[in-house]
Amino acid sequence: MDVLVQASPPNSPKSHLYSPSALKTKKNIETIQEQQNPQASKSPVINMSNDSISVQEDQKSRTNKRYIFLLVVNYLFLFAGSISSSLLSKFYFNHQGSSRWVSTWVQSAGFPLLLFPIYLPFYVFKCTDRRPFSLFTPKLLILSILIGLMLGLNNLLFSWGNFLSPSINLISPFVFTAGVQSYPLSSGHDRSQGLTRAKYFIGFLSTLGAGLLFALYLPVMEKIYKKIYCYEMVMEMQLVMEIAATALATMGMASAGGFSEMKRESQVKFDRGARVYWVTVFANVVTWQLCFMGTAGMVFLTSSLTGGICMTALLAMNVVGGVLVYGDEFGGVKAVSTVLCGWGFCSYVYGMYLKMREEKGDGE
Repeated sequence: MDVLVQASPPNSPKSHLYSPSALKTKKNIETIQEQQNPQASKSPVINMSNDSISVQEDQKSRTNKRYIFLLVVNYLFLFAGSISSSLLSKFYFNHQGSSRWVSTWVQSAGFPLLLFPIYLPFYVFKCTDRRPFSLFTPKLLILSILIGLMLGLNNLLFSWGNFLSPSINLISPFVFTAGVQSYPLSSGHDRSQGLTRAKYFIGFLSTLGAGLLFALYLPVMEKIYKKIYCYEMVMEMQLVMEIAATALATMGMASAGGFSEMKRESQVKFDRGARVYWVTVFANVVTWQLCFMGTAGMVFLTSSLTGGICMTALLAMNVVGGVLVYGDEFGGVKAVSTVLCGWGFCSYVYGMYLKMREEKGDGE
């Protein structure tokens, strides 16, 4: 059956194709085809351009052969990035690093790494027919820039909170909520020497603001990702967002003298020497990017809830990492936060197991 793309004039010999009876017949045929093969109507995503029509399989579908691979890779990115960025950020502040703008800048400055998952699948691996940014609309561009600016503000609030109350903020943006909930449990011994109650309260407000922004970020991204079918487009959005966040941090650094402060900090203030300082900064850039790549991938492939639960599960690993590497005390706020997050994660996994078993029983 030929399907016309452009409508024929009313008096055209082919105008009978658009009569109510013809449209009804065509609809009935499509309904029968969907009933005979329901997966065929759900799995592919059809993209139309002026020159060609291409069919791409939805990579969020669990039947897609790349789904499990992408899911495992992104969780590994999230796991490695979260723990490594936590330890490196604490290493930076423990050895006299004190620039809030540097701490903000490194969280998004690794955006060039996103070029690899964007361009390699098409130009090197030849595993997709879609050219990079070929379906990136102006609407997606504007949304990505706005969300990137919000992410940049979140990074700044995280850096301020971490600088003013490093013992409370667990050095990871994914555990802000748990950190805020357990903030009242901390005592005066948790505060750094010389830190006034006013600055401590500012650190609390910064932590609260960052937690609220990140809590908003996850469901917003999930809503946008519902209209996106491939992982490469997710990375394209992430690239624009990170560029916007980096531009915001760069303007802040330039206006506040952050670049000269970075140079002075590496030569004078950092007590492990300039070489270790720059290695720490570069490693922070890489690990933070892995962290955000894993976050975006998990939200795209699953949901904001599942992604948030996975991030929460990493809280215990971050705390254990601090205890093993830096000899941190395990008590008070850290113990309560770890128990709560572990309890929540186990409850969620058990609930999902019961739900899957129930669905399997209904299917049989």
